Amino acid sequence: MVSSDQRRRQLAREKFERQQRRREAARRRARLRNGVLAGALAVVVAAGAVSYAAGAFDGDDSTKDDAAASPSSTPKDPCGKAAPGKVKPLSFPKEPALKIDRSADYTMRLETTCGDIALDLDAAKAPHTVNSFDFLVNKGYLDHTACHRLTTGGVAVLQCGDPKGTGEGGPGYSLPDENLKDKRLKGNVYPAGTVAMANQYNARTKKGRDTGGSQFFLVYRDSQLPPDYTPFGTISDSGMKVLKKIAAAGESSGQGDGAPNATVVIDRATVTKS
Repeated sequence: MVSSDQRRRQLAREKFERQQRRREAARRRARLRNGVLAGALAVVVAAGAVSYAAGAFDGDDSTKDDAAASPSSTPKDPCGKAAPGKVKPLSFPKEPALKIDRSADYTMRLETTCGDIALDLDAAKAPHTVNSFDFLVNKGYLDHTACHRLTTGGVAVLQCGDPKGTGEGGPGYSLPDENLKDKRLKGNVYPAGTVAMANQYNARTKKGRDTGGSQFFLVYRDSQLPPDYTPFGTISDSGMKVLKKIAAAGESSGQGDGAPNATVVIDRATVTKS
């Protein structure tokens, strides 16, 4: 028979092993994180104030204590299972020829495991960006890809569009920055409901212009960002409800910047012209 002392030691050992597994998983996730906007802004939260400095969002491998990391404190995943299928390993040598109708209305629909997100695309103000998504989506580029990053602090966005799911993927070509003087971007704020491009611009060095690819971010709450990232559309009201559901589940690091706890996979993406 196992004594009470032996049982306590066994439980302590099992608890320690669980902590180690969680911390190692957190470290792996941290190593996979890149900036929401690669080369964008570091967000530093101190004494209730948010300050911004040039560079990618900073993060470390630290984790919360065992109680905070316990399954009982982790929000339930609000999303369903991903549809069968695999990400297509596609890459292209150059930006596709500009074929869209700038005077037409385009809609991109993301059928995700968490619900549908419809985006009204601005072909007139961001023709290269909209044309690129029309091209990529028709190739099945976004199908079965995961939205790999959620931020919940001064910048509140869900980042998607990377077939690798690591923040390092792209279509093989770069896009020019567009629509950076959009009147909606007042006071260095990207308003809730905006969809914009991630890129590698570094405000400190002034390098990295025209480096958009396939990664984009969906703004679910007004977010402090300088106008350096192509805004190319708006999110539908029903899509905003889906985003808020995803945001409510939080992110994995507990630091306001990490993989979403919700399993957000784009089962299928479509672009339609009307």
